[in-house]
Amino acid sequence: MGAREMRHPHRCGIVGGGGRLSFFQPFLFQHGFRMTYPASNPHDPIQWHGTTILSVRKNGQVVIAGDGQVSVGPTVMKANARKVRWLAGGTVMAGFAGATADAMTLFERLEGKLEQYPGQLTRACVEMAKDWRTDRYLRRLEAMMAVADKSVSLVLTGNGDVLEPEDGLIGIGSGGSYALSAARALIDIDGMEAEAVARKAMKIAAGICVYTNENVTLEKL
Repeated sequence: MGAREMRHPHRCGIVGGGGRLSFFQPFLFQHGFRMTYPASNPHDPIQWHGTTILSVRKNGQVVIAGDGQVSVGPTVMKANARKVRWLAGGTVMAGFAGATADAMTLFERLEGKLEQYPGQLTRACVEMAKDWRTDRYLRRLEAMMAVADKSVSLVLTGNGDVLEPEDGLIGIGSGGSYALSAARALIDIDGMEAEAVARKAMKIAAGICVYTNENVTLEKL
């Protein structure tokens, strides 16, 4: 049976990039499904496997957590990979899903934009999104990023769009929808801070997604 297509209603607006894209649309990939985008290359859908990245913002604190599993098909190649990194001298956190080499390229590009627009994460991401959509090489990169600083959390999609979630929660990768759902259920619990929410949600996702493990890297601001 061929891959099925999934489409979801719009959940948030686009800060930069073109067209409209659901906040959930890039994240709800499950093995065996195919997502199509109204993008510049609609016949080349991107599949995200082997990663769960979650960002939680609550009570003035923001965290990004990522699991450590790297999978090639049905084989676990690495269990302790670090998918969350610091940028801009420790003022911006970023987590990635997708091809590692492509993600490193995007990290370097974003670092350059942050140097060009210091303290302006949204502006830097929008400018990078413009390059992503117009540069022939960048358009072929298969990666997605969740980035956050003290004031804003953003998603950079493989489509070259920049999205800001309404509730400060981001989940990307094959287990992103599970982690995001768990975080939404936990976020309003009194006394449960952002880090605790993220760790519990990541554990839940690891128990559901076979491409995600419980070896979590977590950074916070």
